[in-house]
Amino acid sequence: MQRESMDFDVVIVGGGPAGLAAAIRLKEVAAQAEQEISVCLIEKGSEIGAHILSGAVMDPRALAELFPDWKEKGAPLKAAVTEDCFLMFSESGSYRIPNFLLPKCFHNEGNYVISLGNVCRWMAQQAEALGVEIYPGFAGSEVLFDENGAVRGVATGDMGMLRDGSQGPNYQPGIELLAKYTFFAEGCRGSLTKVVEKKFGLHEGRDPQVYGIGLKELWEIKSENHKEGLVVHSGGWPLDNDTYGGGFLYHMENNQITLGYVVGLNYDNPYLSPYEEFQRFKTHPEIKKFLEGGKRLAYGARAIAAGGLQSLPKLTFPGGLLLGDAAGFLNASRIKGSHCAIKSGALAAETCFKAIAAGRARDELSEFPQAFEQSWLHEELHRARNFKPWMSKGLYWGSLMFGIDQIALRGKAPWTLHHSGFDHVKLKKAADCKPIEYPKHDGVYSFDRLSSVFLSNTNHEEDQPCHLHLKDATVPVKTNLALYDAPEQRYCPAGVYEIVRDESGDPRLQINAQNCVHCKTCDIKDPTQNITWTTPQGGEGPNYPNM
Repeated sequence: MQRESMDFDVVIVGGGPAGLAAAIRLKEVAAQAEQEISVCLIEKGSEIGAHILSGAVMDPRALAELFPDWKEKGAPLKAAVTEDCFLMFSESGSYRIPNFLLPKCFHNEGNYVISLGNVCRWMAQQAEALGVEIYPGFAGSEVLFDENGAVRGVATGDMGMLRDGSQGPNYQPGIELLAKYTFFAEGCRGSLTKVVEKKFGLHEGRDPQVYGIGLKELWEIKSENHKEGLVVHSGGWPLDNDTYGGGFLYHMENNQITLGYVVGLNYDNPYLSPYEEFQRFKTHPEIKKFLEGGKRLAYGARAIAAGGLQSLPKLTFPGGLLLGDAAGFLNASRIKGSHCAIKSGALAAETCFKAIAAGRARDELSEFPQAFEQSWLHEELHRARNFKPWMSKGLYWGSLMFGIDQIALRGKAPWTLHHSGFDHVKLKKAADCKPIEYPKHDGVYSFDRLSSVFLSNTNHEEDQPCHLHLKDATVPVKTNLALYDAPEQRYCPAGVYEIVRDESGDPRLQINAQNCVHCKTCDIKDPTQNITWTTPQGGEGPNYPNM
């Protein structure tokens, strides 16, 4: 069966804040110019917001630029931040850092505790009202190039394929979505973004991108333990001082809180499990006091691109550009990225519309990086550029130096620190590291992975090709197990990778792809870079409510 094709002015891959903002702004500027522009947005989740996971405390600055009347339009920003609290944890105690000692980036006055998934659902409603064509449940699986090597669009994945690679009875070929310009807004470590980054050498001359993994739960707690608008961050225990990471606990409306833990993926001990560190975090007295008598409602995990300004790739290439966390527009020091994503999408839309109005197509939109460099977004990321490099020096030394950078120098130090290498090369051999003994889950505050995956509403059709590809099927045992004690069993937050033994005792790697929550950590942290994450059938994966 031959693939059908559809033509648009702009095709956007990804229904997160960056992609939606770009679609909305394209329609806005076209209406202002009294011109028509056709915009198509595809999203691999079953609905807009299904795969969206973020902390999240949102700075409304970029949203207000996009919609000055966002309050009147009913944007789901309800819980204004009322208090900031930053705690340094020991195993059983804590110390609160006085707010006057905190750099400005840790202050959240004027911000809101939100569900980013719900914000994206609302943004999708605004986009559709403006005439954007949105297709959830369609995963972009292939980048299409024209005869000159420019991006001409994307193809969605085939549906109804069987595990052996044959076409099942319900087979439907993907659709080619062709455009004058294609925006990649897939989020962190996007599979199509990797293709264009490699083809066009977008990372040449840039620092390596560095990542974290964020794990999150949604709880409903007792009203007497709830304080709408309270924002709590923590550093220290359960991680050691040489491992980057920290916790968060945000009080939303309706007696709900989001809490989670972020671990930098540059950690070196292959025995470390980000999932288990999160479970330990919840047993600290300062966290347990909020959770007592509460109920866990949802769970999820997502990788985070945290390299900052010096790790941004070249943003444009013939026929397209990168947006949001696909590029790395995240301010790690503020623990925020949604406002950065929205601003990047708006800037891209404005420059793209001018090009289309001038009759251009599939050339390079060099005006986009120029507009970014002249924007408040660049200024903000420039102030934060040394955060992650300093924090890689250790918790206390890094905190001291970044505090000096932000308070004394106001983020305007005459130097830029650089990242020392890719996260996957940082793992030490298992023989050189001490195993970590994690406590047994109590079923009240800490839980096993499978019960957590259940709360993510993850679903994949089992009789389909595995979307997690091994370049060499012998590597997991011959290299990863032999040298690193199979770290994929621990860095995966969903129990996807498992070493099992056959009747003769020989080990093999079993991939439980149906558990995958699409966090992309395996694609990032695998020490041999033998695992490649690709999109499964459209609509599959997690289905996050209120996350």
